[in-house]
Amino acid sequence: MKNLFILLLFIAFGFSANAQVMTPEKLWSIDRVSGVGLTEDGKSVIFRTRSYDMVENQGTSETFVIPLKGGEPVAVKSIDSIYSDGKTSPTGEWKIIPKQVEVEPVTGEDFYPDLKKSDVYIYDDLNYRHWDTWEDGHYSHLFLHNTSTQAEIDIMEGEPHDTPLQPFGGPEDYIWNNDGTKVYYVSKKLKGKDYAVSTNTDIYVYDIATGTTENLTSENKGYDTQPAFSKNGVLAWLQMDEPGYEADKNDIIVLRDGRKINLTQQWDGTVNSFLWSNDGKKIYFLAPVKGTQQLFEIDPFSKKASEVKQITQGQFDLTGMIGQSGNILVVTRTDMNHAAEIYTVNLKTGDLTQLTHVNDEFYDGIKMSWIEKRMVPTTDGKEMLTWVIYPPDFDPNKKYPTLLYLQGGPQSALSQFYSFRWNFQLMAANGYIVVAPNRRGMPGHGVAWNEQISGDWGGQNIQDYLSAIDAVSKEEYVDKDRLGAVGASYGGYSVFFLAGMHEGRFKSFIAHDGIFNTRSMYGTTEELFFVNKDMGGAYWQDPVPKAYTDFNPVNFVQKWDTPIMIVQGGKDFRVPIGQGLEAFQAAQLRGIKSKLLYFPMENHWILNPQNAIVWQKEFFKWLEETLK
Repeated sequence: MKNLFILLLFIAFGFSANAQVMTPEKLWSIDRVSGVGLTEDGKSVIFRTRSYDMVENQGTSETFVIPLKGGEPVAVKSIDSIYSDGKTSPTGEWKIIPKQVEVEPVTGEDFYPDLKKSDVYIYDDLNYRHWDTWEDGHYSHLFLHNTSTQAEIDIMEGEPHDTPLQPFGGPEDYIWNNDGTKVYYVSKKLKGKDYAVSTNTDIYVYDIATGTTENLTSENKGYDTQPAFSKNGVLAWLQMDEPGYEADKNDIIVLRDGRKINLTQQWDGTVNSFLWSNDGKKIYFLAPVKGTQQLFEIDPFSKKASEVKQITQGQFDLTGMIGQSGNILVVTRTDMNHAAEIYTVNLKTGDLTQLTHVNDEFYDGIKMSWIEKRMVPTTDGKEMLTWVIYPPDFDPNKKYPTLLYLQGGPQSALSQFYSFRWNFQLMAANGYIVVAPNRRGMPGHGVAWNEQISGDWGGQNIQDYLSAIDAVSKEEYVDKDRLGAVGASYGGYSVFFLAGMHEGRFKSFIAHDGIFNTRSMYGTTEELFFVNKDMGGAYWQDPVPKAYTDFNPVNFVQKWDTPIMIVQGGKDFRVPIGQGLEAFQAAQLRGIKSKLLYFPMENHWILNPQNAIVWQKEFFKWLEETLK
């Protein structure tokens, strides 16, 4: 009866006879849509598309304007006359310009000017590299450019600190107050070892008249980010309380009448981003919830300010807020079958209307996967949301190879995202059922569920993975002799760990930039606050944390007996190159069928278009060899 129900669902999808399945080349032909903002009159949306030329191995962007009421988008070369990016002061006197400034000597030439051909970096402290870049003594500073006199002021002159934050900070890290007399900016004003072990970013206030700087959030030792003023001059920002915990609950703080008020302290969730309403009376925010990302609102001035209202719900992600016009909020939206497009949300009803249709024609010619939400019982008596993605033209009377997808993070949401690498639609199109569990450590299921994984990497969450694949494997259409497990980052760690304890469940593994040896990981990664929190500190402690004993994949290599492909980026400093090389060497010396994909110029991700195609082709080639 259940198989009949599933079959009817697929028939209801009404696939076109001429539709094709997704391929790596088709995936990279999709135009990537992102929002810029609303025009100054609030009547139109400015957005960009980015497309990739595989021959040229690069992308190009175009900018468009589309009326909020709908219609055809119009390409524009410049938006200066219709859009304010907020970086010019309200008076028009000053403009904020970020610039790279050399602050400290690092290179051989810096120390020995006569040795200009030397090729050396010299360090005497930590934080010598970050993400994919070696520290070279240059920092990003904010300059105030006077639009009349052309004079410039470096508001961080001489400071060995960055704004925007590196490597991912942007315009959200600096703003004007409403009268244009002060600049509020985010920076992590720490050095060396202190920088490497801390998440303590603060919000600083630079006063143009006095030339002085004040730390607004000095009492909080965790993250303070994304400052924003309301129409009425009330400041809000995002805050994490616990020092050194990058995935702590993220709350909205408002500064009201000299008091800092945590609006979401009592709410059992974490905030990704927020936006003041146009009238300054509400705050809208995006947050993960039950395997999706939705829109919420809160009244920061009500006596019941801790009451959060969910505006949207459905099997999709809202990935960004572009701007508000009346009762309409403009957002970007994805799901596992569709890349981002721009939608409008009716703030009274929560109804969504698609505004841009950049990729509609493309998707009209693609057979869609069916995405099922299941609740799976866990070994400790809880219920776990698990996404199951089925191939196009799925036939419940056939048997399918099945992949267990292992999410990275480890504390990132497994929601209705659309990835151009870990693309479930593409995996399903190649004939695989994909099982994607919201295991312990993921936001959107309460703070306790999210926090459980810290210090317990090889514990309950690994059991959650096995619970998910075991539950779905009971279905007759799952071929239990053709199960694979794939993942990156913490997902790659999970592959390495499962390889030593899966008890014959899996016939194939793929690990991308995964942690193989937690001891050498601690010795070479750059953000030490991460391993201090998640692994329990250094491996030389007494007693030694479980991360280096019970939960260290390298300790169980003697049990490896399954084919494994290992992918490693040469510029990945978060999970450095030694992790992948150690794992591959161990597999080879143990006589296990194995393959290494090494991308010398890629970091923790794959960003180069042609490299991405190679990644996808090798991914499915490996699965074809080991599962079919």
